[in-house]
Amino acid sequence: MKKSYLAILLVPGLLFLAAFMVIPILLTVGSTFYHEGRLTAEGYFHFFKDPYFLKILWTTLRVSLVTTVLCMVLGFPTAYYISRRSPRQKALLLALAIFPLLTSSVVRSFSWTIILGKKGLLNNTLLSIGLIQEPLNILYTPTAMMIGLVHLFLPLIIITLVGVMENIDPDLLKAAESLGASRFSAFCKVIIPLSVPGLIIGGILVFVGSLTAYTTPALLGGKQRVISTFLYQNAITLNDWYLASVVATIMMAITFIIIALMNKLANKLNPKG
Repeated sequence: MKKSYLAILLVPGLLFLAAFMVIPILLTVGSTFYHEGRLTAEGYFHFFKDPYFLKILWTTLRVSLVTTVLCMVLGFPTAYYISRRSPRQKALLLALAIFPLLTSSVVRSFSWTIILGKKGLLNNTLLSIGLIQEPLNILYTPTAMMIGLVHLFLPLIIITLVGVMENIDPDLLKAAESLGASRFSAFCKVIIPLSVPGLIIGGILVFVGSLTAYTTPALLGGKQRVISTFLYQNAITLNDWYLASVVATIMMAITFIIIALMNKLANKLNPKG
């Protein structure tokens, strides 16, 4: 009886998800196989045969994967440091890590245009100290998008890893060192494997966010197209909803494939779960 009562509590949420997420997604995917009154998959053939479309897809994947790796590399030591602080220091550091999330992505992207522009803060500083002879061309490139996306999503992976690392018993490191392992060896064989769940969850959040982000690539990428800006262009500017649906379906497929690959990698790195 108790289980039946708990199952009833799920009904409103399931109905909401079905009405506003599952059904629209199924209709979107279905529309890509039915075009001009006939069943077809020519939208996908056209997409994967066109070098311009493939270039956009490759740029998107490259930016998303590099952003994810950078967030992991930068977030892991930061999260470990925070997780080993006292409760008061941890609360303060987590607040500082979360603070960027309270600022609009539009504001953050515009701030990077001021920093990365040819007459921006970064170039002016490097020119003044003599490290470069002419301004660096960073703004409106994939590099600028990666910088903006790392700034955007780094707090997510820090928060995720802190939640995992603070539950790792510090005595495990002491036990490993007492058995002859160096501090670095103990860290690699104890902390990193036990942090894999946080890395995988955080990596998925960052990758999916980077893959689907629109504002930051649009403002920092300029004419550089990624899937999200290409989707917007076809749906809103060109009013080509069929191609937009094909692009959206490809984005969803890529997301599921990456999630499956990262879960497979997690099982290999941490077979005991």
